[in-house]
Amino acid sequence: MKLPKAERRDQLLAVAMTIVREEGADALTLGTLATRAGVSRPIAYDHFSTRPRLLLALFQQLEDRYIQSLRTALAAVPGRLYSVADVMSSAYFNCHAEMGPEGPSISAALKGNAEMARRQQAMIDEYVDLMRDALRPFASVDDERLRLICNGLLGAAEAMAREVHAGRSSTAAATSAWSSLIVRSVAKPSS
Repeated sequence: MKLPKAERRDQLLAVAMTIVREEGADALTLGTLATRAGVSRPIAYDHFSTRPRLLLALFQQLEDRYIQSLRTALAAVPGRLYSVADVMSSAYFNCHAEMGPEGPSISAALKGNAEMARRQQAMIDEYVDLMRDALRPFASVDDERLRLICNGLLGAAEAMAREVHAGRSSTAAATSAWSSLIVRSVAKPSS
């Protein structure tokens, strides 16, 4: 059945995510995708052209969903540091719970390609900027230092997410720990 291009792309991305979920990112190729989606190889290549571009499209889809969820949650939160930290932490770990191990698997598969690594870094930078903007009203440091703190916080969250995916911690424990870490990292010292 001939689908409009945007619908076909969405269908291919859904099938690609299923392949990654069931078999891991190493099993995802454009040929495998075409076969599993029931389309010709030229259709898969027309949409993504290379395996790294397909992986990046999957990563972008996950990142866009997460960023939109976080923006929506932050817009509704009261302007208190503890509330902002709780929302950021809940959104991060709920997203990781929903995506399962696919996100880290896709991210790892992108690391070997310089162009894709640059584009992936741009997505991470967007997330760090979102964190910085949300935390700025509560921080006593300048934007440059706050951005570095947010990068460190994101690295800590990624490490905690690996612990959760490995079964060594619960999502609830990681959410609570990251929220506390956010607060302690940016809270203005009391006088």
